[in-house]
Amino acid sequence: MEAASLAHGVASPREGMIKNVSLESLQLCERDGKAEDTGVVGMEELPVARNIKISNITCDSFKICWDMDPHTTEKITHYFIDLNKKENKNSNKFKHKDVPTKLVAKAVPLPMTVRGHWFLSPRTEYTVAVQTASKQTDGDYAVSEWSDIVEFCTADYSSVHLTQLLQKAEVIAGRMLKFSVFYRNQHEEYFQHCRDVLGGRMMPSVKDNSGSHGSPLSGKLEGIFFSCNTEFNTGQPPQDSPYGRVRFQVPAEVLFTPDTRLYFGDFYCMYTAYHYVILVLAPRGSSGDLYCSDRLPELDVTNNRFLTRVCGEDGRVVFQHAQDVILELIYTEPVSLAQGTVSQISGHQLMSLSTVNAKKDPSCKTCNISVGR
Repeated sequence: MEAASLAHGVASPREGMIKNVSLESLQLCERDGKAEDTGVVGMEELPVARNIKISNITCDSFKICWDMDPHTTEKITHYFIDLNKKENKNSNKFKHKDVPTKLVAKAVPLPMTVRGHWFLSPRTEYTVAVQTASKQTDGDYAVSEWSDIVEFCTADYSSVHLTQLLQKAEVIAGRMLKFSVFYRNQHEEYFQHCRDVLGGRMMPSVKDNSGSHGSPLSGKLEGIFFSCNTEFNTGQPPQDSPYGRVRFQVPAEVLFTPDTRLYFGDFYCMYTAYHYVILVLAPRGSSGDLYCSDRLPELDVTNNRFLTRVCGEDGRVVFQHAQDVILELIYTEPVSLAQGTVSQISGHQLMSLSTVNAKKDPSCKTCNISVGR
């Protein structure tokens, strides 16, 4: 089907210019939320779109169709589509005297695909309403009444979009450095709770909303965050952390076993020069593995740009991490404190480096792709 694309740079619905339509020829007035005849010609015979259905929703597109009286469809030349983010409470009400709709599309067979890389964002609730229109010989439009307002929510990034992020992350990953431990910093109260209440285990929790807005991990995947980055000059984990001065440290081979699958999850920055890569470590067949296998690109554990596990000729396993990105690792199963050690670090708690619910910089050309942020 023919697709309708939202033009870049258009203002909010009924506030910007309609493509190929001059502002002078489309002047609508506010009166009970309906168009008044001040340049757009009313036409009672035009059918009102009813029973609107939204389908095939992705992170940056959807299909739309509706019911109309078949005896009047031949009069329709165009559709006016008013698309708004739901949080705008006045989204489907006229706000000014001169308020054309956001999108005008030629009347094509339904369902019609609407896509707009610069307007539709993933995981975002929208409202949509439709007018049918007939272009007149003088260039004006006769229009129907607006349809009822319909709500829908766009989807997460697909595996195709995540692969695009993966490819961007690979460009800046840098050379690989050896490491030997995964570590997790928290306050002493956290570890005491694990001992007293959770049977000496750290338990998975739902990932926060940090990173890309379209990530299928946020608010859905359960796991435990770990780090593995090392200081270049010492080869050891840094002594500073934004998350607390008590550190759990576990040998890499305990979590990253031959039966562990590795997935790429996200690539983002927070208005700084540092870039973060989220990886998921999921034991094969676990609930986390099943969730990720349908949604995330899987990485070859012996040959990727971020985190590797390679068995040498001498039988020793060597672990390496990328030097030029900060890795955030999500392990999807409980971890016993008995599998590692808990001790206090000597450095500072650098709160400014925390990524808890961190928002991605939508203007960064290094870590954004050409869909909604």
